[in-house]
Parts: sequence; C-alpha cells; structure tokens
Amino acid sequence: MDMINGSLGDKIIRYAVPLAATGILQQLFNAADLAVVGQFSGKSAMAAVGGNAPVIGLLVNLFVGISLGSNVVIAKAVGQQDNGKISKAVHTSVVVALLGGLFLAVLGELLAPVVVELLDVPGEVCPMAVKYLRIYLAGMPVILLYNFESAIFRSCGNTRTPLIALVISGILNVIFNLFFVMGFGMDVDGVAAATVLANFISSAILFAALMKTDLAIRLEPRKLRVHRDVLAQILKIGVPAGIQGMIFSFANIIVQSAVNSLGTTIMAASSAAYNLEIFSYYVMNSFGQACTTFVGQNYGAGKNDRCRKALKLCLLQCLLCTAVSCVLILAFSRTLLSLFNTDPDVIAAARIRLVYIFFAYLFSFVQENLSGYLRGFGVSFIPAACAVAGICGVRLTWIFTVFRRWPSFTTIMQVYPLSLGLTAAAILLVTLLVKPSRRFVVQDAPENL
Repeated sequence: MDMINGSLGDKIIRYAVPLAATGILQQLFNAADLAVVGQFSGKSAMAAVGGNAPVIGLLVNLFVGISLGSNVVIAKAVGQQDNGKISKAVHTSVVVALLGGLFLAVLGELLAPVVVELLDVPGEVCPMAVKYLRIYLAGMPVILLYNFESAIFRSCGNTRTPLIALVISGILNVIFNLFFVMGFGMDVDGVAAATVLANFISSAILFAALMKTDLAIRLEPRKLRVHRDVLAQILKIGVPAGIQGMIFSFANIIVQSAVNSLGTTIMAASSAAYNLEIFSYYVMNSFGQACTTFVGQNYGAGKNDRCRKALKLCLLQCLLCTAVSCVLILAFSRTLLSLFNTDPDVIAAARIRLVYIFFAYLFSFVQENLSGYLRGFGVSFIPAACAVAGICGVRLTWIFTVFRRWPSFTTIMQVYPLSLGLTAAAILLVTLLVKPSRRFVVQDAPENL
C-alpha cells in the first residue's frame, strides 16, 4: 500500500478493516476457549481461563509494545526508502521476539503459583488457573513471534497476510479445543495446549511469508542478529509503550482481584463480557495502529500535512465504526452471553459491565488515536505517561479507596469511564501543546525526539 501518495480515507479503511478483523478473530478463537470450557467443564474452569487474562496481558504487553517500536522504525524507514535499515529492523525484531518469549516462558513456569495466589482466586479455581497459566506461557516464544511478524507486515501497509495466517490457525485452534476437551476429557489444559499449537502455526506461516516476499522486509535466517543501533531506536519507542501496557495490565490485575473477591459468578460474568467488549476495542485500536503507521511513513517522507490529515480521518472513521460495533453487541448481548454461560445471574452481571465499558469507549477512541499519532512521530513517552497517570493511577486509587468502602460490581465498573475520560482529556491537551507535525522536521531521528 502506498501510504505517502494519493487519497488517505479509503487506504485507512483498507488498512484498518483487516487489522480489526485480525483482532476480532483472535478474540473469537480465545472466546472459543472460554465457551468450550464453560459448556463442557463448568464455570469454575471458565473462571480459571478468564481470571488469567490480566496476568497474561502483563507479561505480554512489554514485548507487544516493543513490537510497536519495530512498526514505527520500519514505517519511517519505508517512507525514507532506506532498505538497509528496514532489513536490520526486521531481523532484530525476530530475534527480540524469540528471546523475549523464552524469557517469559521460563519466568511464567517459575512464578505461576505465586501469581495466581496474588490474584485472590477462589480455592476451587486455583489449581486449574495455575495449570492453564503454565501451559499458555510455555508458548510465549511463538505467541510473541506472531505479534512481531504482524508488526513487520503492518509497517509496510500489509494487514491482510497476518489475517490469513490467523484464520488458518484459528480454525485449527477451535478443532484442537474440541479434540482435547471433548475427545480426551481435558479441561483448561486442553484449551491452553490448543492455543499454543495454533500460535505456532500462525507464526510459522508468517515466517515463511517473510522469507518468500520480494519486499525490503524479506527475512533471511542467516542474517538473524541484533543490530544495536536499530534496537536502540526500537526500544526508544517501544519500551515506553510496553511499560504503559504492563502498568495498565497491573492495574487490571488489581481490578481483577477486586472482581474475584465478589465470587465465581461475578468472575464468570466479567470474563464473558470481556470476550464481547474486546471486539469493539479491536475495531477502535485498529484505527489507532493505522494512525501510527500512516503518520510514521509520511513523517519519514517529510509530508507532515498528510500526518495531520491522517489523524483527522482516523478519529472520524474510528468513532463511526466503534459506535456501530458497540450498538450491535448490546442489541444481541443476551444471546451472545448465553454462548459462554446460561446462568441468568452471570448474564445480568455481564450486561452491567458491557454498558459501563461501552460508555467509556466514548473517551477511549480519542486516547487510542492521539497515542497512535504521537508514536508515529517517535514520541512514545508522552502517551505512556498520560495513560499511566490517567488510567492506572485512577483505577488503583479507586479500588483501594472507593471500592473498599462500597464493595460492589457496579462500583468497580464506574472507574472505567472516569479513568479513560481523564486520560483522553490529558492526551488531547498535550497533543495540542506539542504540535508534533509542526515541531519536528523529517531529519530528526526518533531517538532524538
């Protein structure tokens, strides 16, 4: 996709739709895990799978943030037509993904029981939660590899190839789920093993695609090494984003712990609602990532006016598409939630969460796109600082003060629109003050911003 010439609106849609579809399908396959254990192993197994989500996010998000740094560095190099730098960034990214995955796998095996205990998981759920976490984290090398490979493809405007890989592996994931759980009588260990196998397949498909491409992002195994100069640029952008994600996930762990303290029914309800609300989030997030890549390439090409135009179009298209997805999910929420669990109390509590989260998305779409806009210029610390203070700080304070005084599910949910509203206001103010498209010139390298 030529991002630096021609129209922008249609290209942003063409970029964002496959990206959103990738996230949605990924979540559908994750939801299949939850649905299979919920229907065939009971709500305790369902709670064990859902209760681990914040922990997995905490461990993964640092490296997903670093993959965002790879996206920005490669996109800017594409705009500058610097094929040598593109190649260095690609090979460095693959090595970082594999080494980071091995580190998380070892760390997870050692700390899984301690982490689950800190989550205040009910006693009957705890053994299954530890088992699921250990197996899932053993697959971190291939899980992170898929994310970095996807970032490499996105940096040059290709969001369809990661989608195709995910469709193939996701269908196999569902088959593996049924095979292990129904065929062999496994529970959470079966769905965890299915997830790892599916991610191995998707990462292998993208690895092969990178080796066969004729573009500058071509992967050659003999060139796999860490180039320190490029790694420094990737880390300059990616580490603040990754730390933001880690702290964000840490705050969600505290929130999840508060949810867990309300019992298995609320745990199951929160897990079911999350697996629906995340669909709308992926729609919203796809435009934020589109903004990062379009701004990165046009900044590299010295076309800052197109950077501003890309932001405006991403904001508008994101608002419309996210609103439609939220309305559709709410309209069919009872039917969709019953796919996970038919308990009326679970469904009622899950619908409460959906209403609060979708209201919070009115603020979140501003935060997502403005963060993507700033990162496209290589400015990563500012959106990270705003999110840490506005989202994480507010949520932690709320749980340790307001929730302790009024311990209810509704009290927990109220913190989402509050924290996202404050964060959106902060990052909007900072963006207006920084004015990156006027302040930075194309000769500035990201590490000097």
